[in-house]
Formats: sequence, structure tokens, C-alpha cells
Amino acid sequence: MSAPQTAALSPAPGKTNFIRLIIEQDLASGKHGRIHTRFPPEPNGYLHIGHAKSIVLNFGLAEDYQGQCNLRFDDTNPHKENIEFVQAIEADVRWLGYRWGGRTYFASDYFQQLHDYAVDLIRQGLAYVCDLSAEETRAYRGTLTEPGRDSPYRNRTVEENLDLFARMRAGEFPDGARTLRARIDMASPNINLRDPVLYRIKHGVTHHQTGSEWCLYPMYDYTHPISDALEGITHSLCTLEFEDHRPLYDWVIDHLDLPCKPRQIEFSRLNLEYTVMSKRLLTQLVSEGHVEGWDDPRLPTLAGLRRRGYTPAAIRVFCDRIGITKAENRVEMSLLENTVREDLDASQERRLAVLHPLKVVIEDYPADQRETIELANHPKDEDRGARALDFGREVWIDRADFAADPPKGYKRLVPGGEVRLRGAYVIRCERVIKDAEGDVIELRCSHDPATLGRNPEGRKVKGVIHWVPAASAVRAEVRLYDRLFAVPTPGAGGGNFLDDLNPDSLRTLTGCLVELALRGARPGDGFQFEREGYFVVDPESRPEHLIFNRTVGLRDTWASQSP
Repeated sequence: MSAPQTAALSPAPGKTNFIRLIIEQDLASGKHGRIHTRFPPEPNGYLHIGHAKSIVLNFGLAEDYQGQCNLRFDDTNPHKENIEFVQAIEADVRWLGYRWGGRTYFASDYFQQLHDYAVDLIRQGLAYVCDLSAEETRAYRGTLTEPGRDSPYRNRTVEENLDLFARMRAGEFPDGARTLRARIDMASPNINLRDPVLYRIKHGVTHHQTGSEWCLYPMYDYTHPISDALEGITHSLCTLEFEDHRPLYDWVIDHLDLPCKPRQIEFSRLNLEYTVMSKRLLTQLVSEGHVEGWDDPRLPTLAGLRRRGYTPAAIRVFCDRIGITKAENRVEMSLLENTVREDLDASQERRLAVLHPLKVVIEDYPADQRETIELANHPKDEDRGARALDFGREVWIDRADFAADPPKGYKRLVPGGEVRLRGAYVIRCERVIKDAEGDVIELRCSHDPATLGRNPEGRKVKGVIHWVPAASAVRAEVRLYDRLFAVPTPGAGGGNFLDDLNPDSLRTLTGCLVELALRGARPGDGFQFEREGYFVVDPESRPEHLIFNRTVGLRDTWASQSP
């Protein structure tokens, strides 16, 4: 279950929060000898970074207090769930660094027990079969200011309810014809206690675990507390939207003969700027083709973040840094990106890549001469060694590093000006070659042979630029991913969130050139392209067609754009 540690990052000082205080009190009082948590996703989509907050919390607490954490799938809605999502969720939790010791459970594991407990509620007079339609049930429920009305079927006898529930189980009635409801209080100020539905009929679906065995499926609010109790969960941690559901959770626990009585505790969910965290909206983005699948690097899904080059260590530390509270808030995207930068700065080796190539010919360098330039793999870690670049008469630089008419403060190459090529010589631009349209296509330069790898006394060169040797450069495709939405809160004010999509969230560059050392890079390998940002090799990349995804830039370019 232990998550691998990282020396590169440290969480916010201490991990104390209100949930830890509750757990420590429970352990100190002897209420629990060992804590037991669970992570219970519904397998109807891919996990996102909001789920990571819950994963880190539940598995982290179990680890820190020498307890256990289960992975349980809330699979009570077979219309939207499938085995693909189950497998993706398992892969994501493993990727974050957590293990659950074979304790993989499904709510469907308990379908028979859940059914039997429902029968027990009927026998106690605490549940009844209702013939109201979904629309009628909503109308009878009342509003936040008006009490509900009793269903006309609320006073059926125990015998009649047992008979009807058995016939529901046998498949005699069509979808929507009947439900099983708890008999609680139609005048309760908490709408969740106004005779909530416990079971509904669903024909014609094949459940990924139980096949066609059942046509009667339990509701989440009924299933969840019983599943927790059957697994011996001590602390059932969930987000604040379930706070109003806690009285129903406790009602179910209190009225059934269960092996233990878990305690539900709520905390605020992760709301992150410049993206959406609703699984419904994420599904819409995927199904309507606004992104290229659940692992699109622009999505906040763990699969997307993994493909973009985010590391498990950075995500775990980010979750620790935002903390656990009951206060709803919106976390700045820059906090996540800065945490990723901090991790990658320490962990990733440096390489040279030219994204917008401009040819440079060093005219006074012998055409047949080659020499080896050594560059450190990591400027802060000598133990990582160095790699060699083949320096020759022709090199490529980035177009942004030359300006025929430079703006004020420009420190790169200009006509008649000098710069240093990273780790190599100081060069001077002597001539600018243009095509028929007047576009710059080549620079003719000279070099100072005395400046290889050092700066002679008296020579002041303001700019140092990156380059790749023309003789050994490797062509590559580079995908520049940016924030998916152009505003911090998509759809704010009731608008269509799709109207806020960032049209520049992906720019694909072909014809980029990278140094030879990157030819053998494999999918998942990450590097810092000097002066460009952090990049990772895409899963679609091949030796004959290298593809790099930008993970994050070297600095927050959105800071000046924030309202």
C-alpha cells in the first residue's frame, strides 16, 4: 500500500487536519483498535485529479496509522458502467503508488445481502413498495420550504410489500412501475429523509460483474453504508455534497443488524481552475469529440495527466499541499503546475530541442571539421554525467532567438550582434539570407575559436541560446498542450461551459529538431528541453516518428493574464 517517496518535493509542513484529529481521538479512546478506510469510485468514467485527493487521503491515512484501505467499486448503475472503467481505475490507483492488498470489492458482491436487508426493513415496517412514477415521486416529495406528502401506497401491509418486492425481484414489472422506498418522514426538513428510494427496476442490461442475474438494483445511498459496514470500515470519508445524505447513512446503519457502525465524515472536494471536474461534463467532452479521449493530456483525468508527463510524486504532494478542510474553495491551476515544475526540475535530465528551426552557417568554421561538445545531463546533479553533441559548421537555432529589428531589451542574436551557443562558441551574425517574400531563411555567422566552453576576459555576451547540430539533428513532432479552458471557471454565470474552451489548448508543431541523444527515448520518458519547458514522449511515439508532449512550461505564462 505504501506510496514511493520523493526526495525532490516536500508537502506543506505537517499533515494535521480535522479528520486526523478524529482518528487519533478514536484510537486513543479505544473506540477502534485499527482504522479501516475505503476508496469507492463508480466505474462510469476515468478518475480525475479530484479523485486523487480522495485516494491520497484514504490510502494515506491507512498507511500512516497502520490500518487498511479497500478499493471498492460502486457498481449499482449498470447502464453507465463497464469493465474498461474498472481496469482504468485500478491502473490509476497503482500509478499513484498505492496498493490494497487484494481487497478489491464491488457493491455487486453484496447484492444478495442488500436484498435480504431490504426484506428486513420491510418486515420492520420501515420500507414499502411504491407505485408512483418518478415524476409523481418528485411532486410528492415537496420542496425546501414545503413538506412532502405521503405516497398513497405508504400504508401497504408488510405482507403485501413482501409479496410485491419478491415479484419485483422476479422481474414481473417493467422499469419504473414500482420502487422500494424507506418509510422515514415525509415532513423532514432534510429532503433526503422523505421516504427515499432504495431499489428500482432495470431490465435489459448486462452487469459487468453479475450479468443478467438481477433486474432490481439498489440505490447508492442505501448500498454505501451497508457496504461500509460489511467491510468493517471505521471512517467513511466522502466529499461535502454527501453531508446532507449523512442522516440517511446513519438511519440505514441504525436500523439494520450490521457487523459494525462506520462513521461518515465529509471534506471539501477539489475544485481546480481552468478545467471541469464533473464526470458528466468530462464525459460530454469525450463523447462529443472536444478532446481526443479520456487520456487527452488537456483533461484533468489521471490518464490524461500521466500522458502529459505529470508524475505521481507531484500529484501526491499537490494533494498534501492543498490540505483537507470543510471549506469549499477553488484551487489555482498555478499551484498544481508549480508543484509539477518543482518535481520535474529536480528529476528530469536536460536536452536541446529547436521547435521553430532557423539554419545558421558558421562560415569561418571548416566545412570538414567536427568536434565533440559535452553538456551536463543535469546542471544540479553531477552524478548524472554528460552527453556528447557533434558540433559542425551548420547548426539550427530557434527563430525566436533572432530578430532583424529587435525590441528593447532583446538579448539574443541580431544583425552584427553576438550570442553564445549553449556549451559551445560565441557566434556573430554577419549576414541575413531572405527568400523572395522577404522572410529570413538562413543566417551567416562567424565564430570566435577562443570561446569554446568559456568566456575570455573582456568579452561580454548577453545572450546564451540553445541549438542542435545540423549533421545529427533528429526530426520530431511536438505537441504544445495548454489549459483546456480560457477562463478560470468554465460556464460561470449559467453559460455553456463549451463556449469557454481555449482554442489554443493544443498546437502541433511538425519539423522540430532535437539532439541525437533523444532518438532512443521511449514513451513515458521525460526531459527538460532547455529554455522551452518540460516534455514527455507520447505513447504514440516511434523511433522513426518521435512525438513529444509539453508537460508544463518553465514558468507560469498565465499569471499576467489572470483577472
